Amino acid sequence: MKILVRATNWVGDAIMALPALGAVRGRFPEAKISIVARPYIADVYRGQHLSDELIAYDPKGTHSGVRGRERLAEELRARRFDVALLLQNAFDAAWLAWRADVPERIGYARDGRSLLLTKRIAVPKRGEIPLHEQFYYLELLRRAGWIDSLPAESYVRLNVAAEDRERAESMLRSAGARPGVTRMAIGAGASYGSAKCWPPERFAEFVNRFRRHTDAEVILFGTAAERTVSDAITAGIDGPAISLVGATSMAELPALLSRCQLFVGNDSGAMHVAAAVGLKVVAIFGPTDPQGTAPITPHCAVVQEKPYCSPCFLRRCPTDHRCMMRVTPEAVEAAARSWFSSAEVASG
Repeated sequence: MKILVRATNWVGDAIMALPALGAVRGRFPEAKISIVARPYIADVYRGQHLSDELIAYDPKGTHSGVRGRERLAEELRARRFDVALLLQNAFDAAWLAWRADVPERIGYARDGRSLLLTKRIAVPKRGEIPLHEQFYYLELLRRAGWIDSLPAESYVRLNVAAEDRERAESMLRSAGARPGVTRMAIGAGASYGSAKCWPPERFAEFVNRFRRHTDAEVILFGTAAERTVSDAITAGIDGPAISLVGATSMAELPALLSRCQLFVGNDSGAMHVAAAVGLKVVAIFGPTDPQGTAPITPHCAVVQEKPYCSPCFLRRCPTDHRCMMRVTPEAVEAAARSWFSSAEVASG
């Protein structure tokens, strides 16, 4: 049997879909499973033993426009898949499987794509499944008849190869990181939108408060688009800080984070990656709901203030950003300090 899986487009969603992908592998151990994903999602899944093949779908490059999508559909058609499982909700995912002539196409009946599916799965109503997003993907499998019940994962792990860890450690040392010192990763961005972002001056104040009592190394991670934010943070920090913002790829991020002990940041893909490689996490939530998208780990402290308008799930706040402005550096420091002694032990 040849199974085509269409992965989600967001890094956080890709991590939260890991239990479902593991369930597919467990249900069909002898099948050839191929995952089609955006290049950066393929980088997250590489080396996880979830599939036999990763197929990069690059709509901004090789597969841009109608011709590019048709080219990818032709490539998939040549592989003669038996079934397509669509974890992504978009119309495009169903269209691609249909154009690839996959005879069985399983997905949630939404986004106007029902006619392109052969097995149309009703979207779960509120209260039918647990709130966390991992169950949204698992329920698709259950309603398709691929699993009997919903497993409840308390921890989702990303495997990082030893050679990748060694390469990451060398990169961190070259950037100025000291050996034998607790490393705190800061993730101040969120590709979803600015509404998720705690202000940079608050991050800087938190770091300054936290380092009054410890010699922790501070390392900032993020994309090139977040460099202005990271520059504002480093400008407000008393003492040294290492910025790798814009200097790393998604393929490198899991290994680099695995060489840290603590992660403090917004609800973002980096937050989920940090949790999945074993870090203690302080997650700052505002317009989104941690019941649905908190990292899948027992080692997470959520810091959140909830005005009447939260969660709104907006990308940009139309008012005064009160959900994030009400989160204080003192509250984040207290949450980080609760993990600090165990992080120090882990770094020793």
